[in-house]
Amino acid sequence: MNAKKAVAKPVRSIKNRRRILVVHGPNLNLLGLREPEIYGSETLAEINAHLVEQTNAASVELITFQSNHEGDLIDRIQAARSEGVAFILINPGGYTHTSVALRDALLAVAIPFVEVHLSNIHARDGFRRHSYFSDIAVGLVCGLGSDGYRLALDHAIKRIS
Repeated sequence: MNAKKAVAKPVRSIKNRRRILVVHGPNLNLLGLREPEIYGSETLAEINAHLVEQTNAASVELITFQSNHEGDLIDRIQAARSEGVAFILINPGGYTHTSVALRDALLAVAIPFVEVHLSNIHARDGFRRHSYFSDIAVGLVCGLGSDGYRLALDHAIKRIS
């Protein structure tokens, strides 16, 4: 049997990686249609297009991902580690208030991240005021609509440059 010996590739430091992952949680695929008075009229595709323009201008690769399924979000975050992702922006949607498993995935990959919300979660229903992510995030942006993504992305680009 001719088995090839696996050679470990050197891991580049975070400073040398120029890849950012944006994770959009459940129901964000309905942006533009769902409660525009709370979430705005911009669609997810439009938000992502603006983010791509922003990263292209900075020579940074952007990966975007949306799912309504917790396991898919966890799988995507876990994959980011081996893909050389240097920073994550995450809008966990409704999982903000419920998902210990998603929190654990972010802790496991040890990639810095900013938590983003279109609405001000602290000015809404009581159950929406608790986040399983804020205490482990580099930062939190909420209540600024889609501008929050762009501000968080500015920060991420500065962090990895």
